[in-house]
Amino acid sequence: MKTLTSRHTKRWIAATAAVALGTIALAGCGRSDSAGGTGPAAGGAIDDSPATGTVEIWAMGNEGEVLEELAAAFEEENPDAKIDVTAVPWDGAHDRIATAIAGGEVPDVTMLGTTWVGEFAATGAFEPTPDGLVDDSSFFEGSWGTAVVDDVAYGVPWYVDTRVLYYRTDMAEAAGVEPPATWDEYKAFAQAMKDQGATSGVSLPPGGFDSWQYVLPLVWQQGGDVMTEDGTAFAFDTPEWQEAFAFYASFFEEGLSEPVRLEGGEIEQKFISGEVGSFYSGPFHVSLLRDQGGAEFEDKFAVAMVPGEASRTSFTGGGNLAVFNDTDNRDAAWKFVRWLSQPETQIEWYDISTDLPSVQAAFEDPIFADDPYLSVFAEQLDDSKAPPAIPTWAQVSAVIDQQLEAVTRGETTVEDALASLQSQAESIGTGQ
Repeated sequence: MKTLTSRHTKRWIAATAAVALGTIALAGCGRSDSAGGTGPAAGGAIDDSPATGTVEIWAMGNEGEVLEELAAAFEEENPDAKIDVTAVPWDGAHDRIATAIAGGEVPDVTMLGTTWVGEFAATGAFEPTPDGLVDDSSFFEGSWGTAVVDDVAYGVPWYVDTRVLYYRTDMAEAAGVEPPATWDEYKAFAQAMKDQGATSGVSLPPGGFDSWQYVLPLVWQQGGDVMTEDGTAFAFDTPEWQEAFAFYASFFEEGLSEPVRLEGGEIEQKFISGEVGSFYSGPFHVSLLRDQGGAEFEDKFAVAMVPGEASRTSFTGGGNLAVFNDTDNRDAAWKFVRWLSQPETQIEWYDISTDLPSVQAAFEDPIFADDPYLSVFAEQLDDSKAPPAIPTWAQVSAVIDQQLEAVTRGETTVEDALASLQSQAESIGTGQ
């Protein structure tokens, strides 16, 4: 049986990670080649009659293990419907979906990591979200954006994750500092944590796997992005990327963050011991720290929105739901997806899975609004963003990881790293 630590840490990494291997061919996929967004049309509207028949859904990780409990409520409301859940390990999920599409043996619905949507939508395997199925304005803007490719929505966001700053309140109080709101305050805060005995004022990965999730928000916070404004070219050779890389690397140059990657289990213990003064993570770490730190530790940590410059934008991840074009039960499949998107269902799902709702109205419930931790995540979700939904994001993000690590380890300059990143990204292309 998986521990809570491994289950939730793997979910965060895998749900948002772009898998570099096994990327499927995009040629002849039936998707519009234009960048303007004239994609395939959605099918007919979904009515409000009860669902019937069997709906097969693939769900990954912890979600796959506990979805049947929630699905039972849908079956009670729709007695002629049956939800057949297949739990798929995150490690093999990407390739399993790719193989199913290639072989024409797909379920009705699948869960997707948010950064997979662009790649799989490009195959033409998914049906666009039917008009009127859900109100896209009811979702967090950054979360809804993870389902949209070339102005066409493929499925809906199911749950969301975002990162906030976890920090030791006792160490901050002893140092006389408040949680940082700006980059200058952030640097001073990390130094203050180190002055209180932490070996890392803030724990950051020194590049490598998925470190783009830490540096890209620094670009967004200055108004920069991955793509140019018209979405036709990469924009890595910009002042915003130079500032982001240089600022990130400065934490290692100044000894404010140790140049080691702390894995699940390590970060909690070093934070509890005071070796780490602060770090970034999702909501699952609240319960982990409470469990591992014990009752005496609950008052020694808190969470805050990420610091920023022009904005305080953080990274949005999570899980989406998409319906295949080849579904045998289109009507019931979309009805189940719609039901999972209702605020009351998402509140019940949080109680089962601890997944944060993708629908904003759910956060009005006291379970979120009155919680000092979850309310901060809700606030952060109002200023969070996802990377572009391009089919080649897997390869491009891997180059960001490599070049950032070369900079933090002093193997190259920021200028040379970004020049290489721009060149490699242009060679890879967008796949569109």
